[in-house]
Amino acid sequence: MNDCSDMTSNLSRCQSCRVESGCFMVYDRSNYMGNQCFMKKGEYSDYMSMMGMRDCIKSCRMIPMQHRGQYRMKIYEKENFGGQSHEMMEDCDNVMDRYRMNECQSCNVMDGHWLMYEQPQFRGKMMYMRPGEYRNFMDMGMSGQRFMSMRRITDSCN
Repeated sequence: MNDCSDMTSNLSRCQSCRVESGCFMVYDRSNYMGNQCFMKKGEYSDYMSMMGMRDCIKSCRMIPMQHRGQYRMKIYEKENFGGQSHEMMEDCDNVMDRYRMNECQSCNVMDGHWLMYEQPQFRGKMMYMRPGEYRNFMDMGMSGQRFMSMRRITDSCN
């Protein structure tokens, strides 16, 4: 029903789950680190093979769905808000095609909640971004990760 930074205190292993309402991000490391998987209402009997996660669920974060305003995020080509930048208010299925950026390595989420994907067309590993500044994605346990598409998380979780 809420965030849990270390599920191992409740369960020794968690390899399947059921989301009864809302949306969650689950992580394969404690403290909301490592590989991430977006889950909305439904049953996930074997999410590991389906999502390519290397281990069991170790932490989870509930995604608040009461956002009703604009979605705004500024993406940067380099770490620490360097290189070219672009402000986004809509989904972007390919950063290279739309903005001529080779990669996105930092961002500032001003409004709304977003999912960033390592490949164009919203595919590959993903990372959940809530409002805040993200100077370096490696600080979030995503070493060597490049993000090539971004999607807003809207109220479609029911």
